[in-house]
Amino acid sequence: MFEDVYAELRALAASWWRHRKGGETLQPTALVHEAYLKLGSADSSRWTDEEHFRATAATAMRHALVSHARGKGRDKRGGDWGRVTLSGLGDENGPDEIDLMALEEALTKLESLHQRHGRVVELRFFAGLTEPQIARVLGVSERTVSTDWRAARAWLLNELGPRTA
Repeated sequence: MFEDVYAELRALAASWWRHRKGGETLQPTALVHEAYLKLGSADSSRWTDEEHFRATAATAMRHALVSHARGKGRDKRGGDWGRVTLSGLGDENGPDEIDLMALEEALTKLESLHQRHGRVVELRFFAGLTEPQIARVLGVSERTVSTDWRAARAWLLNELGPRTA
């Protein structure tokens, strides 16, 4: 099944780099391959369809990105961390840029507060799934996904917004 969605995963990974500044050492192809290695140890019989596979790939890609960011040994919340664009989370004027570790921290916090909201964000951002696809993966209605997405997006924008200190 990986071969069927490889191009989509590669395109999704590549889209993240379009909005990044130079200096990133993990390239889109490497990210997809890292996800493949993580998926290789998973039981493929549990994937019911392409959307379910992409949902699993989203988690693998998220973990690969976070692992890479942590491995670079950068200072917490700063230094020369690369920025990741959260398409669809910002206002209509364009995407917001945030650091990956801040996103991971916020997403982990969101998952502890409301696990499904965190999963909706993960599926939408890391797998590029649409609301109807997410609804099928999670076994809930499209309306529930839409409501979860709006709530999660608002929570993340508040959590990741400009900090005054």
